[in-house]
Amino acid sequence: MTTLPRRYHITTFGCQMNKADSERMAGILEDMGFAWSEDPNDADLILYNTCTIRDNAEQKVYSYLGRQAHRKRLQPNLTLVVAGCVAQQEGEALLRRVPELDLVMGPQHANRLRDLLEQVFAGSQVAAVEPVHIMEDITKPRRDSNVTAWVNVIYGCNERCTYCVVPNVRGVEQSRTPEAIRAEMEELGRQGYKEVTLLGQNIDAYGRDLPGATAEGRHQHTLTDLLHYVQDVPGIERLRFATSHPRYFTERLIRACSELPKVCEHFHIPFQSGDNDILKAMSRGYTHEKYRRIIDTIRQYMPDASITADAIVGFPGETEAQFEKTLKLVEDIGFDLVNTAAYSPRPGTPAALWENQLSEEVKADRLQRLNHLVSIKAGERSERYLGRIEEVLVEEQNTKDPSQLMGRTSGNRLTFFPGNIAELKGQLVKVKITEFRAFSLTGELDLGN
Repeated sequence: MTTLPRRYHITTFGCQMNKADSERMAGILEDMGFAWSEDPNDADLILYNTCTIRDNAEQKVYSYLGRQAHRKRLQPNLTLVVAGCVAQQEGEALLRRVPELDLVMGPQHANRLRDLLEQVFAGSQVAAVEPVHIMEDITKPRRDSNVTAWVNVIYGCNERCTYCVVPNVRGVEQSRTPEAIRAEMEELGRQGYKEVTLLGQNIDAYGRDLPGATAEGRHQHTLTDLLHYVQDVPGIERLRFATSHPRYFTERLIRACSELPKVCEHFHIPFQSGDNDILKAMSRGYTHEKYRRIIDTIRQYMPDASITADAIVGFPGETEAQFEKTLKLVEDIGFDLVNTAAYSPRPGTPAALWENQLSEEVKADRLQRLNHLVSIKAGERSERYLGRIEEVLVEEQNTKDPSQLMGRTSGNRLTFFPGNIAELKGQLVKVKITEFRAFSLTGELDLGN
């Protein structure tokens, strides 16, 4: 009698770094003989890859965990794992709070999943949250797409923004070597991937911790150098990178993006607030004037580039006048998309302890007003695509309308158009844009190419 493979289910909260970590851990589990289960209730191993940036993500983890802890009391062979930033922050306290947990592991331990699970299967309850030096990863991730892939280039963050828990949970900056990054990308190219997004919590810091400076005294390992080094990997047609920090964004990087044909005309640069006093309280290390100069420089080199950002409203002490400066920045720049959030206090961060917290009502009101403006401006930005022929990388079928395919423009606008997925998946096709909305486009294949 053959035994069915053990099944696993991963639920991912939070950022792209977490998605990339989940894909790596899925790769490890499949190497160990586990098969993916769509339904967590059919899985023998459940892994929550958690995020602590916002309070509601953390609360969600606890409610999911409660349900599975109950199931484990009935099925003792169920393995429960919490990975990621909540795991790092709470550590052994999580094991005390949810004794049914088998393994709590911080994001730096993703590569060690096999070793840690072997300890669990030998009967231990394990908390792996001590800082480690990240080992070069040789396991192949199970990618959620077979057209686009994430590649981590730098882990951790040395910034100390007063609202952010990331440095506490993801550790100090550790850059991977250019050779390791290129080797991973070459393997992806061989496997048929067409687009790679280089990832880092603060990607512009890439290379600062690697040895080696040139004779002119300039460091030879910067994000710009890395783009030049990997831009010709065979099979990879498009390159993106995220997330950038305005403090380190250079004209040299912008120039490289405009010159290298595979680098997409899309920049994701969080501004967080349009008010200098709030930026200072956040310890962001730049002014709104500097931020505007960066965007002006991008638009000088690439007038059509897509600009997306992150913003926080309701930071402790933010006045109505200061919030209006954020609205003014959004109005003036005209972003293609802004990820917005109301400030929520995170444990272990300075801003969480300040007395001048704002009420939930004020935060919700500001968030709604900002979202309304973001949507209007995004619609104005989308209008420029109308009637144009855009190159779109075909990713998948539109789940809501199977007659349509979906993909993204170089500027990262989601685009829908009729077509056959079997013929076109993974292809770069020309699409004539016939309709625009704030955050997506519709078009038809341009067969005249």
